[in-house]
Amino acid sequence: MSSDAGKVQEALSRLFGLVGAEVEISLDIQVKVPQGIDHDIQRVVRENCNVLKFDDHDFEKE
Repeated sequence: MSSDAGKVQEALSRLFGLVGAEVEISLDIQVKVPQGIDHDIQRVVRENCNVLKFDDHDFEKE
């Protein structure tokens, strides 16, 4: 996983480096956990999403 993040960072740094480039990043993360996600983990994820200024971040029960 961390090596994939490094590859994304490398690609983005090249795109941001293009003169006159307007870069928009869209990220959609979906996680399915059969037993659900602990409330403490949900709180930490929400706090991090707020810091990163994500527009939408929520947990849903199926």
